[in-house]
Amino acid sequence: MGDRKSGISDWKQGTPVLYIFLILMILSPCLFSQTAVEKGKAKPTTRILFVFDASQSMYGHWQSDTKFNIAVKLFSNILDSLRTQQNLELALRLYGHQKPFPPQDCNDTRLEVPFGKDNISRIKHVLKTTNPKGTTPIAYALSQATKDFTPCADCRNIVILITDGLEECNGDPCAVSHELQMKGIVLKPFIVGIGKDFRQQFDCVGTYFDASNEKEFRSALNVIISRTLNPTTMQVNLLDSYEKPTETNVNMTFYDNVSGLPKYNFIHSFNAKGVPDTLDIDPLITYDISIHTLPPVHKDSVKLTPGKHNIIGINAPQGYIAFKSSGNNLLKNMPCIIRKNNNLETVNVQQFDQVEKYLTGLYDIEILCMPRIKVNNVEVKQSHTTTVEIPLPGIAVIQKSTNGYGSLYLEDKNQLTWLYNFRDTPQQQETLYLQPGPYRVVFRSKYSTNASYTIEKPFRVEPGQTVVVKLYPN
Repeated sequence: MGDRKSGISDWKQGTPVLYIFLILMILSPCLFSQTAVEKGKAKPTTRILFVFDASQSMYGHWQSDTKFNIAVKLFSNILDSLRTQQNLELALRLYGHQKPFPPQDCNDTRLEVPFGKDNISRIKHVLKTTNPKGTTPIAYALSQATKDFTPCADCRNIVILITDGLEECNGDPCAVSHELQMKGIVLKPFIVGIGKDFRQQFDCVGTYFDASNEKEFRSALNVIISRTLNPTTMQVNLLDSYEKPTETNVNMTFYDNVSGLPKYNFIHSFNAKGVPDTLDIDPLITYDISIHTLPPVHKDSVKLTPGKHNIIGINAPQGYIAFKSSGNNLLKNMPCIIRKNNNLETVNVQQFDQVEKYLTGLYDIEILCMPRIKVNNVEVKQSHTTTVEIPLPGIAVIQKSTNGYGSLYLEDKNQLTWLYNFRDTPQQQETLYLQPGPYRVVFRSKYSTNASYTIEKPFRVEPGQTVVVKLYPN
């Protein structure tokens, strides 16, 4: 007995634990699913390629030392500050460092340190042991960057060019930079000009920073790294007719303004505080934003301030269009063409039983019933549902009894308007949903070779009723 009581006691004590275990087993798929949904996308890897001038002119004296020695010293300090940075890979390409000038070697460039993690010490060692000696093939060095950035599905590719001179090999750095950006290989490059202002020549290449002294060189590098790595956020306010950010739940596509490539897709949402959600977005790109409302709205050439929270307002006031008929079940798959008022371009093809959201304004609607119904100047108002109602249709059962050639026409003021051609199929009966009104069938059997055998059958369709049209008596 004692053992039995002890067993019961142990079971009772273990019951809550067992229940909790069972509940967790039941809920775990839901919890896992929710966690997966909320986790979102991982942050992309930032890859920075430093294109460093090691041409003969970098041996020139500048302030306290040679340009090259000062640039290497200050650059090395910047590198040390990046050692703990997450999701960052660095690479180093030098030019003008392999062949002495003269003679001029316009192919003198090489990737000395490929992209990788924890390679800062290697980059510093290469720079410390490099002796400037050659010419300045900037365009060619930039063009070789296409090989340096190996394929990566989720990477930001950035070029930082450090130079004390201009192109010396008749290349076109502006054209090369533009091509790299157009292909989506790199973002707009940064250029640091040492000792002299080259802004006029380099503005077309990328974002230029003038470093006329050591302090400005250090500051330029700090600003570039800050813009590149500091988190930048963005909030898109979709404004209603009252300039309030109440619109939401629509996809937004962010295109690179230069390459035209889509960079992000976000379905707009509100956060727990009821304000538009915060987006983590690359600040180095100028964006063309498309809001996929019906019809879409666009905002082009949007520039962000790096390291800040940017708020962008876009007008997207919307309301709804719905359709109604006493015979909704008969019409639920009926397509309805939506166009902007006095515009032939189709905005949407909406099913009769759907409710769709549109920008506020006037629309022309064509309901593809038989006969078609056109309703013009339908006004969509902010947050309001505009309902378009059509009459209850009837049903016409056309019994042909034989295959042949024929059509259905609407009779209107002694005029026949074509609506439908009968099918030449083994089924010799067709069922049509028609709006109330007078109709006429014109038909000839395919086995009759004389036009005089053409028959006509007028009939009328009443709302909600079925009419049987027999082309030939039994």
